[in-house]
Amino acid sequence: MTKTKLYPWTALVLLTALNLLNYIDRSVLFAVQELVKSEFHLTDTQLGYLTTVFLGFYMIAAPFTGPLADRYSRKMIIILGAIFWSALTLLTAVTHTYWELLVRHTLVGVGEATFVTIAPTFVADLFPENKRGRIFGVFYLAIPVGTAVGYLLGGKLGTHFGWRFPFYIAAFPGFLLALALLFIPEPPRGQFDSLKETPDRGTLLGLARNPAFWTVTLGMAAGTFSLGGIQVWMPTFLSRARGYSLESANLMFGKIVVVAGILAALIGGWLGDRLLPRMKSSYYFVSAISMGLGVPVMIVALFSRGPLMLPAIAVAAFLLLVNTSPLNTALVNSVGAHIRATAIAVNIFIFHLLGDVPSPTLMGYVADRRSLQDAFILPVIAMAISSAILFYGMRFAPPVGVQNRPQSLGGNLG
Repeated sequence: MTKTKLYPWTALVLLTALNLLNYIDRSVLFAVQELVKSEFHLTDTQLGYLTTVFLGFYMIAAPFTGPLADRYSRKMIIILGAIFWSALTLLTAVTHTYWELLVRHTLVGVGEATFVTIAPTFVADLFPENKRGRIFGVFYLAIPVGTAVGYLLGGKLGTHFGWRFPFYIAAFPGFLLALALLFIPEPPRGQFDSLKETPDRGTLLGLARNPAFWTVTLGMAAGTFSLGGIQVWMPTFLSRARGYSLESANLMFGKIVVVAGILAALIGGWLGDRLLPRMKSSYYFVSAISMGLGVPVMIVALFSRGPLMLPAIAVAAFLLLVNTSPLNTALVNSVGAHIRATAIAVNIFIFHLLGDVPSPTLMGYVADRRSLQDAFILPVIAMAISSAILFYGMRFAPPVGVQNRPQSLGGNLG
């Protein structure tokens, strides 16, 4: 019994640790952008293009890995993908031109797509439905923590030992964690799902006309446009437009992201689970509210130069990240287990295509022609659009975790 209880938590810890490395590797580049720009004599548009190409190939690879994971061992695909991206991260040592860095970054995106497409389906099958929000809250702690660690590693080590050095630190643990996963059994697909796999929930044709899936995907796309642009450019903005050193800007923003992100991931998942018995659309609702509240706070963060600036950045980061766990839970719940990896692959393709693939380059384009502060207007607009889409999507949420609950709990609202 003890072994049975320990197994899902051990699997969750390993997968969360791999997810952590995934986001560390991405955000190290954001922290050392000014150093890369100086060495290779780049424009802001070229800097933004590094992230755009990474995410472009990442999203293109996802639709190929998703269907494979719905047919073959998810565990083995995750392991091979982690080894692949960790090995490529080490190749930073031999990148001596902008184009070499671009190719390396592109291939890392392909490797990481295997993990991000498949791991959420693995996690969803480890625990009951009514705990999914909280469990995904733990799994997606990797986003703020990994992003913050990347900023801190890059900001501290990059300025002292060169911008390539932090990538070496980020690469080695990936090999060890991938090998540790060999000893974890793969859970049965959909073992805790309560809803039947209807044509709308369990087939590719059904996916095309599944409004629960499409509203969460489009809401996530707009939110990702905002988050992607902010995390790429905020340290540079603090350094260039607000007078902080690059090291202190990365340190400051890294601390904000890690504290706000941990609180946001845990609170967002808990709120979604807590409201679920009363409101079938709880995951959409929590995300829509957080995005809507984030708009005025983000405006204060960008245009205030006084003591309000840093607290506003912290609150805006919290509100942006609150939706991470609820939205991913809503995504998983919108489809059946046997098409889940494919649905996540389609979701990844669309929300990156419309979200953080174009946003860094578009913001760099505006910054080159106007100012970096003006470029941040784009993510503010995207937050408002995300909130509107998610409020609309509440009506389509499937009754996961609501059926068979006492009506005294509030029934099936939302």
